[in-house]
Amino acid sequence: MSTAKKPKPATLAISAGRPDPAPDAPLNPPIILSSTFHAGGPLGYGRYGNESWSALESAIGAFECGSTLVFSSGMAAISAVFSILPVGAVVTASHQGYSGVMTLLGSLEASGKIEVRFVDVSNTEEVLTALPGTALLWLESPTNPTLAVADLPRIISAAKKEGCGVAVDNTFATPLVQQPLLMGADIVVHSVTKYFAGHSDLVMGSLSTQDPALLIRLSDARKFGGAIPGPFEAWLALRGLRTFPLRFERAQENALELATRLSIHPKVDRVFYPGLPSDPQHMRATSFMKGFGAVLSFSLKSGAEQADRVCESSLIITYATSLGGIESLWERRRRWANESSSVPESLIRLSVGCEDVEDLWEDIVQSLENA
Repeated sequence: MSTAKKPKPATLAISAGRPDPAPDAPLNPPIILSSTFHAGGPLGYGRYGNESWSALESAIGAFECGSTLVFSSGMAAISAVFSILPVGAVVTASHQGYSGVMTLLGSLEASGKIEVRFVDVSNTEEVLTALPGTALLWLESPTNPTLAVADLPRIISAAKKEGCGVAVDNTFATPLVQQPLLMGADIVVHSVTKYFAGHSDLVMGSLSTQDPALLIRLSDARKFGGAIPGPFEAWLALRGLRTFPLRFERAQENALELATRLSIHPKVDRVFYPGLPSDPQHMRATSFMKGFGAVLSFSLKSGAEQADRVCESSLIITYATSLGGIESLWERRRRWANESSSVPESLIRLSVGCEDVEDLWEDIVQSLENA
């Protein structure tokens, strides 16, 4: 007896989260604008569920090979994970990563709710040494904004043997590059705002897991924490996800080409991108990742003021924070007070979009010249 083969990503993006086919049934799920539902069904109330969420959750879950919950933002999803930890729990996390997470961890530790062990996730031995006594290992790989790569297969395996919970922020890599749940992670986190939705028009987050009991706990955290997404935003995110593989493939190709050219530009001090053979993360990344993503960073020889001028001089690349949209964005990351002090002052993070790569390169060159 044959079994159905799982569709490839490009097909999955187009087919997942559709309503069941029936005569005159809609091809797309409707937007369910209701806070109240008739009794007797599984939803109960608008804070407990919505069919517009469910369609998006099933599509993201198909990509990440787990059951999924969507939240009002990526930080709401992340906060839900930390909310289920017992008081005093030890969290081991990257000393350099998404600044919102680092700020939240610092706040939770300062209030006595958790203990944090900050580590360099690219230093595997340092991570393994920190695991004993850890309740939750929080991994971000590649890291934001220096694209450090953690040895996820080895680290996740070691953490599970120690009895640690493992959560992986997969926003930069996406499931097209790596699938942490299949490596043994307990939770995969996404800022749906970024590559899944892809059009810089909504804010949303998601959590995926293969553990039914953990899914219930996270669902309760959303239900009673109130961090629910809007139905219209969920519908928009699913609409954006339909083109996710197409967008990501083009942006990733552009990123590698731009990283290669920037690496030999006389005004650039260093390029951070694991797709470059010269990058110290390259061999590790190629050992288990299926690509290198569409975000790169580079630092200038001239300093912070000139980096700001570069970002202000662009004509095509938008000077803005965020990433993962169809358009290219860049900014000097240390302009934010809560960015890690380990990030170079002149580092510019470039989220590469789907524009023509020659137009992007010309814009980068003229921006560097004007600075």
